[in-house]
Amino acid sequence: MHFTAISSTAVSMLFTLSILCCVFYLLDKKSIFRFIIFILICIDIVSIIFYFICANGLINKLTDINALRNYIRKAGSMAVAIFTVLQFLQVVVLPVPGSISVAAGVALFGPFWCTVYSFIGIIAGSILAFLIGRFIGVRAVRWMVGKDKLEKWLSKIKNKDYLILTAMFVLPLFPDDILCFIAGLSSMDWKYFLFVITVTRAASIAATAFSFGFIPLNTWWGITIWCVIILFAVGLFWVVLKYSDKISNFINKKRLLKH
Repeated sequence: MHFTAISSTAVSMLFTLSILCCVFYLLDKKSIFRFIIFILICIDIVSIIFYFICANGLINKLTDINALRNYIRKAGSMAVAIFTVLQFLQVVVLPVPGSISVAAGVALFGPFWCTVYSFIGIIAGSILAFLIGRFIGVRAVRWMVGKDKLEKWLSKIKNKDYLILTAMFVLPLFPDDILCFIAGLSSMDWKYFLFVITVTRAASIAATAFSFGFIPLNTWWGITIWCVIILFAVGLFWVVLKYSDKISNFINKKRLLKH
């Protein structure tokens, strides 16, 4: 049923975007026309991946902790490898909520080994996402908006992208998987990205894996603690955004003093 509904939605989107593509092509709106072409290609790729996920019934297991745990457990001696690959794929292509995959991993391997296996898979996926953003995403954006516009946009955020992206990686509110692709589009150095992603991913995975036993979501006090954490993260990110210029200038001055 979900497959039919999503398929119908995808077909409707493709039809609508195809018409818009023709309209903007006739109006000679090159940037919008190329952007729609890019979206159409992305939808086609995602549709193919989603079809294969649905074809073998895996889609129903990806959204249920018990079903996912049983699916991995049936692999026997290959369970660790399958779980690690699953964590790798959920960064790049699979629509798997991180909390579900980690919860299944905790049930199978315990919080420590779940953290280790998840870290290996997620770091590998994060690096691939960064490389896709760096070598494919930049070219795609340059093709859509033009080289001059892209360079102008990147120059405007050049002194802020490190700070803002780092804050987004550190805080628990933001989708780290998508941020890895965005980091590839930014001016962030790959060595700095690897350092940040290693530290933040290790902390977030461990916190998620061990928190299931310490901060449950089925008690009033557990929900209260998570709400406080979220509110604190929102407030901290607001401060970073509001004073991003001052913080960036302060960091740049410190760098100059060191050199």
